[in-house]
Amino acid sequence: MNPTQYEPMAAKTMLNAVNAPSMPFDWSLNPYRGCQHGCSFCYARSTHAFLGEAADDTFQRRIFWKEDAPAILREQLRRMQARRKLPGHVAIGTATDPYQQLEGKTRLTRGCLEVLADFGVGASITTRSPLVLRDLDLLRRMPGASVNMSIHTLDTGIWRTFEPATPSPARRLDCMSKLREAGIRVHAFVAPVLPYLTDGEQETDALIAALREAGVREMMASFLRLSTPEVKSWFFATLRASHPELVAAYGRLYWHSARLPDAVRRPVYARIDEQMKRHGLRHIGKSDVPKGDSARTMQPGGTSGAPETASCHPVQLTLF
Repeated sequence: MNPTQYEPMAAKTMLNAVNAPSMPFDWSLNPYRGCQHGCSFCYARSTHAFLGEAADDTFQRRIFWKEDAPAILREQLRRMQARRKLPGHVAIGTATDPYQQLEGKTRLTRGCLEVLADFGVGASITTRSPLVLRDLDLLRRMPGASVNMSIHTLDTGIWRTFEPATPSPARRLDCMSKLREAGIRVHAFVAPVLPYLTDGEQETDALIAALREAGVREMMASFLRLSTPEVKSWFFATLRASHPELVAAYGRLYWHSARLPDAVRRPVYARIDEQMKRHGLRHIGKSDVPKGDSARTMQPGGTSGAPETASCHPVQLTLF
């Protein structure tokens, strides 16, 4: 296994304007490119190609961090403030996890949160990491701060297979509970739902019940999307190694499309809706997500030359 490489990246701005009508936010911020979590289904894997990098495990083995990100953000906000065009809200972590392992050392996300708090700008954070608890003091200072915690299974075997370097489901549930106790609005992104693996009635009911026990009251669910050839290829390699008996079935489902046929998705979504009602959970509000079926997913995109708001926050906030 190749060791992880870290490389500084020059950036002129930190805030990225998001003009897509399907996205529930106007500005995004991502201190990192590449992600050490290495999720096999990550939609953002293909964005490494914009940096001239391979979209294989290089995405998780070569991590770029934006030098002086907080200072660059502060200057950008000063210019926007002078024009009376400060953003009201920023989505953080739309392409890579802002609390991946490197954040423990560089503290770029924390530095950016400090700047946003100084300017009175709110933020929503999409992450899989309990490291977000480190920054509770800043989240409390920010107007309308919220955390979107992505969790798609309670099964430790499936978790280790498809999210090899992420915090465990148990740690994420505990994190959501602590965020809730601290008065921070927390959403659960049940994404991606994996056909034949995590979409069963018992599996989804157990996860929703665990979310309720953790104090979560708002969630969204999103089926697996394989939006680019690079992502599809990497996911199928993982599936072939771990569940070879499912390769043919997944091939029939995803061979000609990035997402499942409606006939497969909608009955499961309907069942999840009923389970949510039974456990007292509601869908994330209209102010948080786009309209339509894509609102069931919030998938978790800045530096020159590369799009940073891929369809991940299961926008679907399709948050993978």
